[in-house]
Amino acid sequence: MMFGQVLHHQGREEDLINLNVGGIQHKVERCVLLRFPNTRVGQLIQCCSDAAILELCDDYSPTEREYYFDRSPQVFHCVLNFYRTGHFHALEEMCVFYFSQEIEYWGICELDLEACCLDWFLERKQNACDRSSSGASSGEISVVSSDLWRFEGTWCSDVRKLMWQTLEDPSHSKCSKGVAVVSVLVILTSIVAMCVHSMPEFRHATDSEYSVLDSLELICIIFFSVEFSLRVVASPRPWKFLANPLNMIDIASILPFYVTLAFESLDKEDGEENQSLVNMGKVVQVLRLMRAFRVLKLARHSEGVRAFGETLKNCQSEVGLLILFITVGISFFSTFIYYTEKEEALSKLSSIPVCWWWAIISMTTVGYGDVYPQTAAGRIVATLCILCGLLVLSLPITIIMNTFSKYFERNTPRRRLSEAKP
Repeated sequence: MMFGQVLHHQGREEDLINLNVGGIQHKVERCVLLRFPNTRVGQLIQCCSDAAILELCDDYSPTEREYYFDRSPQVFHCVLNFYRTGHFHALEEMCVFYFSQEIEYWGICELDLEACCLDWFLERKQNACDRSSSGASSGEISVVSSDLWRFEGTWCSDVRKLMWQTLEDPSHSKCSKGVAVVSVLVILTSIVAMCVHSMPEFRHATDSEYSVLDSLELICIIFFSVEFSLRVVASPRPWKFLANPLNMIDIASILPFYVTLAFESLDKEDGEENQSLVNMGKVVQVLRLMRAFRVLKLARHSEGVRAFGETLKNCQSEVGLLILFITVGISFFSTFIYYTEKEEALSKLSSIPVCWWWAIISMTTVGYGDVYPQTAAGRIVATLCILCGLLVLSLPITIIMNTFSKYFERNTPRRRLSEAKP
């Protein structure tokens, strides 16, 4: 018999309860188990029939008055210590989910853990939940691998599978790495061309001529269009292809060019100047602004950009709380500064909407200096506004940065492992 298989207690034999957990026998006094009558063992010894007993344990021997449980004996040692001492501690070497399931079986809540164990237990459990929930969404490579089986039995399955891995998994082959490098270069070229085209010396051109930048823009759009079309054709689930945020970014970066081209062709067909053409020109200008979405295409090849998006996704409540705090502070201090400055003739804080702008740049510690208080009372309110802004911004930012750091801690080993695979 192993050490600790039988716990000897002084007292009458009829007052002892025989428990067999995972092959290890325990003799425990009835009064000890009744300290927590709402737990599984506490309810078990209060049962009056064999049927009720068998609902709470795996087997029962009436002759030996022994209850059998096919559960972890290591966890039951912690549970038994909880009955005897009233202090509940966790096992650091055990999986937090397994430990949580075991103590839930015995009718004990994980919040009953002592303070020395509760903090690290909940933190490890939350980290494990974050890793499991973001495993599919945060790693592009894992998504690609999980979708390969969907090509079986489809048309041109081998060709489409090769296209899918080449376009979606840069670590698949040298060709896929080359495609990723070319894609990044084209994205950067498109961004540089858009920036250079805004310069006055490159912006003015006649209607009949096309500059080198326009030709470069056309080449980039053709590349983006071909790349997106190949992704759609190679996708194992085309009907769910657009649900991916990266694919939505691709559409937002390509579509404005073709819509602008259509509007410009209509403008050339109708040479008369009318209000509809003026409005059409305004729409074209707005669509040209949407070319800025091409910057987000780097998220397909940049771990940092994906980390930023994943952080905002996982910290929606914290970001919402930050916006709420700033909104409340802006409303509060804009009203205060207005009533302290409205009597001052030199002050530009003449209305509460103007004070909103001042409160925004003050709480975010930007301080343009275009609007500022003139009175002593106004300067005191401004000081409080700035200090409050520092406090409000610092509270949720820590949580957001921790989430950002945890993302990299989870994905850096996975990325290195995938790159090391042949």
